[in-house]
Parts: sequence; C-alpha cells; structure tokens
Amino acid sequence: DAFFVRNHGPIPALAADHPVAITGLVANPALYATEQLNAAFAPHIITATVQCAGNRRAHLQDVAPTKGDHWDVGAIGTAEWTGVMLDDVLAVAGVGEGAEHIAFTASDLAEGGGATAPYQVSVPLALARSRGALIAWAMNGAPLTPEHGFPLRLVLPGAAGVRSVKWLTGIEVRATESPAPMHARDYKLFPPDVTAEAADWKTGAPIYDLPANSAICVPSDGDRVRAGSVELRGWAMAADGISRVELSCDGGASWDAAVLERGTDAGSWVLWRASPTLAAGRHEIVVRAFDGQGRGQPADPAAIWNFKGYVANAWHRVTVTAV
Repeated sequence: DAFFVRNHGPIPALAADHPVAITGLVANPALYATEQLNAAFAPHIITATVQCAGNRRAHLQDVAPTKGDHWDVGAIGTAEWTGVMLDDVLAVAGVGEGAEHIAFTASDLAEGGGATAPYQVSVPLALARSRGALIAWAMNGAPLTPEHGFPLRLVLPGAAGVRSVKWLTGIEVRATESPAPMHARDYKLFPPDVTAEAADWKTGAPIYDLPANSAICVPSDGDRVRAGSVELRGWAMAADGISRVELSCDGGASWDAAVLERGTDAGSWVLWRASPTLAAGRHEIVVRAFDGQGRGQPADPAAIWNFKGYVANAWHRVTVTAV
C-alpha cells in the first residue's frame, strides 16, 4: 500500500487471463497469459526498485518551472517481484536478425507528446537483456493489484519507471525504436538552455538507465531535532548499484560515510543511516551517493535543469534546527 502509483491514463480493468503477445522479429510468435507463462518457464523472484524519471522534480522546480507532477523524494519503491525472465521468453521466441530494440505495449490509453494513444515505449534489446527484465504477475508474494499492473507487467531493474510497463499486452522485437508518442515525444532529456517550445524531440536523449540518486527521508526539511546524536536515514539508487553514500552536516564543506543497511545490488536501492552529533543551532544536511563505477551526483540542480524536470539527481539537502 505504500508503493507509489504513477499512471498516464485510467487504470484498465483486465481479466486474469489477459494475454501478452510476443511479436516482431521473432521466429516463433506466441501468446501467453499468466497461467501459460508459469507453466512454460521457470518462475523467478527478484528484488527491484522502480523509480519515476520525474522523482525529485520539485527540486528542479525550485530552479525554474517544469512540466509534470512536483514529486519530492517519494516517487520510488522497492518490492519482490515474481514472474518469468524476459530473456527466457525471447529464447523460445527466437530473436531474428536485425533486432536492436524491444517495444512494450500496455492496454491503457496514455497522453504523451500531445497525443492520446496506446501506451508503448521501447528500450535497446541489449539493455533489456543485461538488466534482467522480468514479466511479473506478483508483488511481495501477492498477485499484482490493478494499480500496479494486474495481471502482467514488466519490471526492468535500474531503468526509469516509464520502461517498467504495467498492464502488459504486447512485446515486439524491433529493428528501430518505438514510434509511439509516449516514446518518441516524452521521457527524453534536453540541456538547460532548451525550452519546451524549441525542443526537437528527435535529438532528445531517451531516458533508460538512471544515474546515482539519493535522498534524506528522516529528518524532514524544516524539522526541529534534539541536539546531540541525531538519526539520519534515507535511500540511494543507481542502475548499476551503489558503492558508497556520504553525509555532510555543514552544507557540503565536509563529508562522512553513511552506513549501508540493506542492499547494494544493481537495480535495487540501498537504505542508509548515520548518527552524527549536532550542536544546538541550524544545520544544512546534505547527502550524495556514488554508483558502482564511482560516479557521483551533481552538486547544483541548476546544472541539470530541464523543462520536463527529469532525472533530478543533484545532492539532496534538508535544513534542521537542533534545540
């Protein structure tokens, strides 16, 4: 119930046996409902984080206006997902020559790029395979609920949430990217000097894997805390895993390592904690994380501002007063 929900259209009402069609550049097209997938392939359980590309958009909104929901740090969630590996399904389908991309279609109608059309996005085929994509029917040991994609959804660890398609109805192996509005005219990155009116969507960079990001969840911005040892907690996430998390209690002048409590696997968040000693007064607390290759977060949100407010991963800051 705590997992965030993001839709681009109304939640469809689908039957439990609603199937997924495997089409495109494959030797053996097929149609599978949940029961057939479970019978034909070995089930797997993975722990994976889903994070909206617009998570922390509110922090870019502080720089200049953006388009989209003004998420703070909560458009992210982690669950155990049960299903079958996409790669197992593709092995039986037989991927054909020239296949470079894979498109995922949902059964809902979505508004994107100024048009309403069936929701479809694509990712490079190599990315879907390397990230261990899962066709899932259960979440935390229970069947998917409608808001989380019942009866079948895709889970693509490490990628932006837009790629983990809910209410899955089609998987198409393609030579090219999807031409659908949601893919071609949305969820692309532009530099700070490009406006919505001047954007050439053909030149925007599609958002696939997400870079290092982190947040302070406890305490909240503006909280009053008792002077002395103060508990800090939060999350950190990167497509290829988190190598370390650092905290500053003086606005970024000095840094100390946080303790990683749970999870360092690629595709799943890390929960971190720290217990610095705060003297009475006002403190600006900052967190930054580094991915599996040691790449960190930018310090200044203005440097990564974009008119859609995507991939807001600058250092996260909260101000607290110790009394």
